Amino acid sequence: MDSLIDASARALAAGDALGALKRIALRDDPPALALRGIAMAQLGEHPRARELLRRAARDFGSHEELARARCIVAEAEVALAMRDFSGSPRSLAAAAATLEARADHANALQAWLITARQLLLLGRLDEAAAALAHLDGHGLPPALAAMAELATAELALRSLRTGPAQAALARAHEAAEHARVPALLAEVAEARAALDRPAARRISAGAEQAVRLDEVEALLESGALVIDACRRGLRAGTSWQPLTRRPVLFALARALAEAWPGDVDREALIAYAFRTRKPDETHRARLRVEIGRLRALIVPLAQIEATTQGFILKPRNAGEVMVLAPPIDGDQAALVALLADGAAWSTSALSLALGTSQRTVQRQLVELEAEGRVRSIGRARAQRWLAPPLTGFTTILLLPTALSPG
Repeated sequence: MDSLIDASARALAAGDALGALKRIALRDDPPALALRGIAMAQLGEHPRARELLRRAARDFGSHEELARARCIVAEAEVALAMRDFSGSPRSLAAAAATLEARADHANALQAWLITARQLLLLGRLDEAAAALAHLDGHGLPPALAAMAELATAELALRSLRTGPAQAALARAHEAAEHARVPALLAEVAEARAALDRPAARRISAGAEQAVRLDEVEALLESGALVIDACRRGLRAGTSWQPLTRRPVLFALARALAEAWPGDVDREALIAYAFRTRKPDETHRARLRVEIGRLRALIVPLAQIEATTQGFILKPRNAGEVMVLAPPIDGDQAALVALLADGAAWSTSALSLALGTSQRTVQRQLVELEAEGRVRSIGRARAQRWLAPPLTGFTTILLLPTALSPG
């Protein structure tokens, strides 16, 4: 390694991106291209950083496997910052294997951490846990350890295990203090603050109350019949009946739960579930059919009885019935939660994370933009979407696959 490359690398390690560029800005050899790419990434110029890292990886070629693998990992981190999930997971896994084989353990672990963070954004929690398992038992550098513990905490929070999340955040804080990176300390502080913010609304017997994540966890473990509007399903203890793909049935279940211990008028159920204010005989017939379907699905959890005016929900365990509602309602809630992380998302990445079509995402973005809740930057294929951070509550329960289906 020549003196300029060495000095540039030291400047980057110290966070001095401009100082690094001064030494190598006019050079096009592969090591300089790689360092320029990392410097541009530190300055937030992600498209240019990605281009430089790709050129470096290509120029290193197969005869310099170690350097090429490092470029692949660096590009993957830039892609993560850009919320671009189009890259091949196999390429990153192969780079991690190469780095491990060449005893570059720190960069190999960085590759697994990038993989885990991407899987968390996509809501693939089991796969994220498997990727994080590669980091267990290793003596990580403080900055990498802090990021790993943050990812571990997010995984625990997304699985509604607040105790392990708090422990991971305590470890993340300790590692961030050792790393002396202000941005990491701020990220840990923000994650800790989220635990004290409202995460959902508990609705029971006509009363509504904001609840924190630990209170949500306790509620779901209480044995009460919970109509979970965050995940779209019914839970009682360990029993879970998803209704994600049955929106009408879920709407009926929620309406019955919000009225508990009373009943709901048939006309009100039709208006709520079918979104019509002028019901006719066809709507009443459809209501009977849908109530029959819902009744059959939730037999282990509750029963639905007809009353003079309508229908009433009765839990099997004779316990309490409550609705767990997100802090903000609406079809776009999960979309707003993803955009609220401060990063710029493409519609394709949002579609992948939400598990829905790109056309649906585009339609919702247009509606949100008209309301002034999101904005776009760039055009055509370079277009990205942003939203201001949501303050006052945490968005954990709004994110896709926020809870384990167990």
